[in-house]
Amino acid sequence: MGSYSSDQLVAYATGDGQMVPTTQLARLTSIQAEAASGSKLIFKTGGASGTTVATYEFGTEGLQMYLPGSGIRFDEGIYLDLTATASVTITFT
Repeated sequence: MGSYSSDQLVAYATGDGQMVPTTQLARLTSIQAEAASGSKLIFKTGGASGTTVATYEFGTEGLQMYLPGSGIRFDEGIYLDLTATASVTITFT
């Protein structure tokens, strides 16, 4: 059996919080989220009071996105602030 390597990592959250440490550069490459009416995801760099990098609003259909190219760059980790969303899974490098 051969070996497999990937630079993709996965993080899962059910509430607001730091998904990738602030000491780490990260590139967000995909997002999957459960939803309810009025769901919103805010991704920040630099922690809870850091800079907003991306915001996604969606309804009961949920969210499944693959971000093209190298993804979205976060210089100081990835912090997630969520509203009306049961869970979020991201992949990042």
